[in-house]
Amino acid sequence: MSISTSPAGSTSPSGGSTSLTSAVTQVPGISAEKTAFRILAAISFCHLLNDLMQSVIPAVYPILKTSYHLDFGQIGLITLTMQVTASLLQPLIGMYTDSKPTPFSLPVGMGFTLVGLVLLSSAPSFLAILLAVGMVGIGSSVFHPESSRVARMASGGRHGLAQSLFQVGGNVGTSLGPLLAAYIVLPRGQGSIKWVSAAALIAIVVLTRVGMWYKSNRHGGAKSRVKAGVDGHPSSRRITVALAVLVSLMFSKFVYMASLGSYYTFFLISRFHLSVQSAQIHLFVFLAAVAAGTMIGGPVGDRIGRKLVIWCSILGILPFTLLLPYANLFWTGPLTVIIGLLLASAFPAIVVYAQELVPGKVGTISGLFFGLAFGLGGLGAALLGRLADATSIEFVYRVCAVLPVLGLLTAFLPNMGNRRGTAPARRAS
Repeated sequence: MSISTSPAGSTSPSGGSTSLTSAVTQVPGISAEKTAFRILAAISFCHLLNDLMQSVIPAVYPILKTSYHLDFGQIGLITLTMQVTASLLQPLIGMYTDSKPTPFSLPVGMGFTLVGLVLLSSAPSFLAILLAVGMVGIGSSVFHPESSRVARMASGGRHGLAQSLFQVGGNVGTSLGPLLAAYIVLPRGQGSIKWVSAAALIAIVVLTRVGMWYKSNRHGGAKSRVKAGVDGHPSSRRITVALAVLVSLMFSKFVYMASLGSYYTFFLISRFHLSVQSAQIHLFVFLAAVAAGTMIGGPVGDRIGRKLVIWCSILGILPFTLLLPYANLFWTGPLTVIIGLLLASAFPAIVVYAQELVPGKVGTISGLFFGLAFGLGGLGAALLGRLADATSIEFVYRVCAVLPVLGLLTAFLPNMGNRRGTAPARRAS
């Protein structure tokens, strides 16, 4: 398996194969007007593997809860540990790689994930579980900022589309995690997690080849960053306000997502008396909707503007979140699909919008916002776990139902020239 490392501007190889092997073995150079879909396919595939491995952790919470006699607060602490190790390091790694890009950090980060999963498969104690998931979090903190940069380098100016393609790999991996848990890990026990770590070995190989392409093309990306500024760009004060608004919207999105990602199976088991396996299938359906929403959000933002996508994604789910705690089993599925579809479409739009607010800082912005995604999700999971212990899991969903009201803050975001064809959306970073 190899990836061409010819510099930008070389002709793409001939051949019509659309297989994954072809996608990562023949890579055309990119220009300001050409999207390197083979590189996007490779980095999205690795994102799939990365998040597939991560998603096994919450998917096996029922096993861990029973085997180690954990309460909901400890379940939340597991999530918090994994997410905080990712969230605290990602912005720092992004800042470092903005000044000194490090292409081969990608396979190194995946190595941390590999070690963490092997340890988790035979953890002797709760503290060992925390150490294992912490290493998985470190792996994510290394992977996301630089892989997001690779996606933008390969975008050919179609930044929303590239960000969606990159993120949807992660969402697909996350959605497959519960199925992997339901049909492989749950029947065979905690020890079978070590077989999941084989995905990390595959990702290390692919990311090494992507790193070679990145190393050959990074100088073109540096030149493009010089041109990133545009006339009429918001003032520093407006940028600060806009970033604060985006952080508030991220809080709304990811705390609500934590309520579903970490506790949806428990909600279904408690309220509707479903089996663990049946509840995992419902979680898969929700996460599949999240993947679809992620794929939609970026390209739609390229065409109609990212601010409009953010409006519809955050505030638009409010009627559905208010209904969910009181719905019967028949309507719970469709409501969570709509919520996942709309809410997930916000993240590609938010990330690219923030990158356009602060040109030339792709690593810092990507690390900050992916870090916030992990950190807010982890904090939300821990707090909601404590709330569930003190009240009930149903009460948690009634409280979370009002979070989308924060979508009203979108009114304070400046209007950016982010429709397809306008200056910021068509320039590479």
